[in-house]
Amino acid sequence: MFDLSKIQAALRDEGLDGWLLYDFRGLNVLAHRVLDIPANAHLTRRWFYFLAAQGEPRKLVHRIEPAALDAYPGRKSIYLRWQELEAGVADLLRGSKRIAMEYVPRNANPYVSRVDAGTVELVRSCGVEVVPSGDLIQLFEACWDEEQWAMHQQAARHTEAAFHLAWKFIADQVRAGSPPRETQVQQVILDYFARNQLVTDHPPIVAVGPHSGDPHYAPGHGSDSVMKEGDFVLIDLWAKLDRPRAVYSDLTWTGYIGGEVPEKYEKVFQIVAKARDAAIARVRQAYAQKEPLQGWQVDQACRDVIEAAGYGQAFCHRTGHSIGQETHGNGANMDNLETHEMRRVLPRTCFSVEPGIYLPEFGVRSEVNVFVDGVGVVHVTGGGPQTSVIAILKAY
Repeated sequence: MFDLSKIQAALRDEGLDGWLLYDFRGLNVLAHRVLDIPANAHLTRRWFYFLAAQGEPRKLVHRIEPAALDAYPGRKSIYLRWQELEAGVADLLRGSKRIAMEYVPRNANPYVSRVDAGTVELVRSCGVEVVPSGDLIQLFEACWDEEQWAMHQQAARHTEAAFHLAWKFIADQVRAGSPPRETQVQQVILDYFARNQLVTDHPPIVAVGPHSGDPHYAPGHGSDSVMKEGDFVLIDLWAKLDRPRAVYSDLTWTGYIGGEVPEKYEKVFQIVAKARDAAIARVRQAYAQKEPLQGWQVDQACRDVIEAAGYGQAFCHRTGHSIGQETHGNGANMDNLETHEMRRVLPRTCFSVEPGIYLPEFGVRSEVNVFVDGVGVVHVTGGGPQTSVIAILKAY
């Protein structure tokens, strides 16, 4: 919920004169989230909202949509011609020297960089320095309140239960002589979500054998595989309660369709699990020592383990992503591979830790969700980390 006094306090803490929120036709979803603009709002013209560290906010809107920001406090200016827009931006920023926008130099973090280069050029021409708003976005978009934390825990109980249901379905079908296809297991999970009022933005990943070596494999009818005894299986599923402001639980477990897991699978799993646990330990260490922690540092703690084991090239994605109302949220990612994530790991944020080793014949990923609460306690949700590959026909 939009809270001007908290935003202004954060701006002062960061040594900023203000935060310039800008959008055109929904391109800056982060600005919409910070202001809590309704999803059905019909805004077709450029608007600017300047949140000064001190004093009254200032708004600039088009004459066709003069009420665009009327729900928010501050003095309003209206433009029609492009010349009036440029003069209006200069007026918004008068007296400011250092401001935040959804911009990152060299587009080093595209999750934050939502403002186009031309608009940044216009703002800089007004004599101000533009700095990334990444940690501000986290504070006012990615931090959960108690209700969201409770909804996540409830969703996590369901996502954990969905795994047990899937493993049992596989075991029952194999024993009955009707080995299931990947899409059948996928549907079992989706049906469970529907029965329990959970929603998801994409069907789960159910990947057998070589398919598990593809981090973003998506089974489809006609292209999926049968799951038979002796196969390695990876399931990645995510869902949230079907309620306003609900947040996701996102987990990955692996199993083997048999009674005893072959050494080749367990050996790789244990390397992945060690890396996962190293990342969690890095977060706990930082909070115990009251050390500022950036997302890249968590990734590196995890990645070092896999690289030391000789599988660095097979770990081809970041360690984790922010989790929020979208599966991939708008807070800090645990990433020193695809980006050098310099946003801080803040209290009241949640993220995945999901290292993987992907080989041609099979791939292992172990994914948990980590939530740092308001007093710095680090929680691992979803039943705790998986400790070994599940022997499906033995366990179910």
